[in-house]
Amino acid sequence: MTAILTDRLLRRILVAIALSGLISGALAYSMGYNSLAKILWAAGTLPVIAGLAVSITRDLLAGRFGVDAVAFVSMSAAVLLGEPLAGAVVAVMYAGGNILEDFAVSRAERDLKSLVDRAPRIAHRCNGASIDELPIEAVVCGDILLVRAGEVLPVDGTVLSATATIDEAALTGEPIPVTRSRHEPVHSGTINAGQTFEMRATASASESTYAGIVRLVTAAQTAKAPFIRMADRYALVLLPVTLLLAAAAWGWSGDPIRGLAVLVASTPCPLIIAAPVAFIAGVSRAARLGILIKGGAPLEALARAHTVMFDKTGTLTVGGARLVAIETAPGENAEEVLRLAASLEQASHHVVAAAIVSSATHKGLPLDTPQSVQEAMGSGLEGRIAGKSVKAGSHQYVCGSSRPEPWAVRALRRASWRSALSVFVAVDGRIIGAILLADELRPETPHAMQTLRAAGVKRIVMVTGDRSESAETIGAALDLDQVLADREPSDKVEAVVFEQRLHPTVMVGDGINDAPALAAADVGIAMGARGASASSEAADVVILVDRLDRVPDAISIARRTRKIALESIVAGMVLSGFAMLAAAVGWLTPVAGALTQEAIDVAVILNALRALTPELRFGKTPMQPAALRALHQDHLDLATTLGRLREIADALDEAPPEASVTLIVEANDLVARKIVEHERDDENRVYPRLARFLHDGHGLAAMSRAHREILHLSRMLRRLSDGLKVADVDRYLIRDAQRVIEQVESLVRIHNAQEEDIYEHATA
Repeated sequence: MTAILTDRLLRRILVAIALSGLISGALAYSMGYNSLAKILWAAGTLPVIAGLAVSITRDLLAGRFGVDAVAFVSMSAAVLLGEPLAGAVVAVMYAGGNILEDFAVSRAERDLKSLVDRAPRIAHRCNGASIDELPIEAVVCGDILLVRAGEVLPVDGTVLSATATIDEAALTGEPIPVTRSRHEPVHSGTINAGQTFEMRATASASESTYAGIVRLVTAAQTAKAPFIRMADRYALVLLPVTLLLAAAAWGWSGDPIRGLAVLVASTPCPLIIAAPVAFIAGVSRAARLGILIKGGAPLEALARAHTVMFDKTGTLTVGGARLVAIETAPGENAEEVLRLAASLEQASHHVVAAAIVSSATHKGLPLDTPQSVQEAMGSGLEGRIAGKSVKAGSHQYVCGSSRPEPWAVRALRRASWRSALSVFVAVDGRIIGAILLADELRPETPHAMQTLRAAGVKRIVMVTGDRSESAETIGAALDLDQVLADREPSDKVEAVVFEQRLHPTVMVGDGINDAPALAAADVGIAMGARGASASSEAADVVILVDRLDRVPDAISIARRTRKIALESIVAGMVLSGFAMLAAAVGWLTPVAGALTQEAIDVAVILNALRALTPELRFGKTPMQPAALRALHQDHLDLATTLGRLREIADALDEAPPEASVTLIVEANDLVARKIVEHERDDENRVYPRLARFLHDGHGLAAMSRAHREILHLSRMLRRLSDGLKVADVDRYLIRDAQRVIEQVESLVRIHNAQEEDIYEHATA
């Protein structure tokens, strides 16, 4: 960093000398001192020539030959041929071009620098009744820290207070603060946007999210892209072509000044400036979205990606156990099954127990304190809850060798279909239900796969250590090109190497076991939001937010950045070529050629800086992310209703006539109050507003067709339930009711998923 600052200072000194020489020479010339003017112009040019000679020598000793050799030749020739004014203009333009490059790079690096500059320095540790202020290097795992309003979180940890309002914009780019509840994770580098809260440190400062970010930013700022180095190779062609054209112009016209004009017009600033500015701008643009790219080389490789390989658990899926369904015995309540199981599981540290307790807490269920708990590791546990004997675990642990009841058979079958784990719950020896837990797809995963295809990725492969049944289910749902299951870490590396032999390959993973594969790929992308430091260190790109759709974002940014860099180089060189030809035929003097080249330089820099901004989409304005979150929250709220409809349909299998009437009436009430009202609100309020952000209304027309089908099914259910009496209930009526309820539930789930895709498209 010190060397960079020194180089920038020297550039400023050189441009000041060149500019002083040019201005003072112009003043002397205006007063009639022509000889003095030439001396002053030469004096302003020679230091730039000397500095350029040192730079070229240093490059040659390092085995490089740069494009600035043409600038050296043109300035030297101008002085030797007695045209110091042209030399002074080239010197000012060349040194000024370097200053413009520094400005452009500084502008592009601003987002990266802001990450480093705002790194936390101190922490407040709770020590009994007192609060100690200490450097963050002294924080250890388990420390209780106090984070005051407006402070940057010093290390990674979990919230101990009831809630905490966190501004995560520095890491995620999301401008709206989020609320984290007790025991939820928070990351260093984010800001406390609410009241003072307490947190427990789960990592030291050096192992926390922000320390990793600082290391990655340093790498991103110092790396040099192969595409940028490729510009130097153009000099091997450009220099001899320029010299030949200059010699031809001189020989044809008999005027050496004509050859000098060609040299001056050929000064290759587009090659020198365009690529580095564009690539640093692309890295900066990615950083705003929570994507840290370790320099230009990974960005260049991302732009060429043909195949993308994904780990499954924690990458395509949310990772860990999640509640997917509650199966109940006839006459039992699903929430009571979950409440009793969660109350008991509080005594266990198993990952499944944590998932059950978290699900109950999220639903707001009151939990009792378990007593006399005994745990059979890997099978289940039993204890007393509010005076009742409760048992939770596998079917064999809870039920023994007895034949499962019909509802339990159904639960086991559904668990098998969904590759889910089943936890049966018994109270006082009577089985009341089963909780199904599985690792589900991330909500954004299907859209991320579609966006990858749209970004030009030709092949998507999943490589995982999970069972083939579970992996194939995920692969079919996402329409992947290939699924490789039951793979050890070494097998993943072999799979990556095989794909690399065919096409440029990207590997995406999140765990320590993915690190070898990430390192082996052309580009390794780590889902680093959860602090998987081994994979983050091995990867070339780190996604700082827990969102898979940042992967296609990274590839799109890389491709656009490379395209802009190439456009800048080609356009700059074509324009320079025209300027050289114009100089060769005598249309441009050396001074005019230098000024023309400077105009080309400015245009190239401005074009390269386009990589800092999103691609412009004319005619439509994207929907704001806050509106997208509100629409998504509506769907989350509706999920509880859909879950209850599924429970009602299942309960009708065994329900007596009296209970069947109650269940059907409840289903009709839920559909009318929750679902129909939601769909009508979408049709009347949301869709008209959404249409403004879409390129055409065809997708919304298809969604409106789904609305009409949902309303039709709701009318069928209303007719079936209106005036329903116990005497009317028979197995045919039950079957009809189940069909309608299940159709509504399935159609709404699919419809909501399709709407999510449209909402995402509207924000693009």
